[in-house]
Amino acid sequence: MNTKRAKLGVFEFALVFLAAFTVPAEHALAQEGKGAVPEHATAKTYGSGWECDLGYRENAGSCVAVTSPADAYLTDSMYGVGWACQYGYKQISDNCMAVVLPANAYLSGNSGDRWSCNRGFRQRKDSCEAISVPANGHLTESSGGSGWSCERGYRAAADACVAIAVPANGFLAYTSSGSGWDCERGYRELNGACNAINVPSHGYLSGRSYGSGWKCDRGYRIAQATCVAVELPENAHLDFGGHDWECNKPYRKRMQTCKGKDL
Repeated sequence: MNTKRAKLGVFEFALVFLAAFTVPAEHALAQEGKGAVPEHATAKTYGSGWECDLGYRENAGSCVAVTSPADAYLTDSMYGVGWACQYGYKQISDNCMAVVLPANAYLSGNSGDRWSCNRGFRQRKDSCEAISVPANGHLTESSGGSGWSCERGYRAAADACVAIAVPANGFLAYTSSGSGWDCERGYRELNGACNAINVPSHGYLSGRSYGSGWKCDRGYRIAQATCVAVELPENAHLDFGGHDWECNKPYRKRMQTCKGKDL
């Protein structure tokens, strides 16, 4: 009996819960802001409700006209002022003012609401000033810096391009030091000149810009400015680098010899 009464109580609670959250369809529409389509509005293609036509904005359930200034066009955005300036105009307060182009400039940006200078000119306040390119120079694509670069074989010095003096056994090249030249293989820079690298017997050019500029052949090691043969003791072989030696297993190095475990 108690079980039956408990089941009935749950059922009654469910009915009360559904009744509390069930409202007439008309009341639901009112809650969602739906209703008759007002003037200058159109029913939505998908779903329920309506939306204001282009040039109108929703206000308290009605669609009121958007007021736009001259040289503007209406937008379909529900945010902002509802209008935008035509190409070549920019918004200033509630008006669209024509963009004033200085000489040697063109409208830029997707909206044409600003301007940029033509190639060969750069912006100086509200005008475009010609870039002065020195002899043996050319315009660059960058709007920063001087706006020009020197031709190959020349370097920038103040507002001019001066010829790069390449020493004997050198060639024109870009280097991080900014000298504008580099030395041929077998030579290295010293005091503004290209000096020959003295490679000793049993040595070869390393191609490195640091150190001696040369290395010893395999089986030889550096001794001051020469390459001397690596002397192999008994039970030894050249190491991986080829410029020293190590003992054959199971021998171990003892001074300048290879000894067994028991020696």
